[in-house]
Amino acid sequence: MISTISKAEFRDAMARVCAPVNIITTDGPAGRGGFTATAMCSVSDEPPTLLVCMNNKSQQASLFMQNRRFCVNVLTHEHMHLAGKFAGGAQDMDERYAAAEWTSMASGMPGLSDAIVNFDCEMETVHMVGTHNVMIGRVLCARVRTDGRALLYMDRSYVHLPPPSLGSFGG
Repeated sequence: MISTISKAEFRDAMARVCAPVNIITTDGPAGRGGFTATAMCSVSDEPPTLLVCMNNKSQQASLFMQNRRFCVNVLTHEHMHLAGKFAGGAQDMDERYAAAEWTSMASGMPGLSDAIVNFDCEMETVHMVGTHNVMIGRVLCARVRTDGRALLYMDRSYVHLPPPSLGSFGG
């Protein structure tokens, strides 16, 4: 029989996986919310869809489920302070939002004005897997910034990658 990995072993292994840092926002009849997440990835390009994982125990889980829309804001290195606020460094939602400039996306979701990418999404389905809601979002539109470098997270800290070099690979 194959032994199963412990929660601590799994978390330590996942910490070694480099991921972009995102702020997931929502607004609507249930109110405005937002949280920091690295658990985001594309699902399909036909139709354009992505997924975001959110802890079901979060006080904001019902807010996202009721609003049924969200925006994935991919952060740059300049947004480290904002990532901390939306990760719980600021409990008050108004304080979180006051720390940056926001624009209204096509669906009305708050989009971080200087995010490297904004994905404006309509929630298609939600699957409960273990402790998390896996929210599948149909991408309605995307705004892309042509400069800046994505903020990455690995080994439980932010990672700074050097700018890409010109010339051949490995040379």
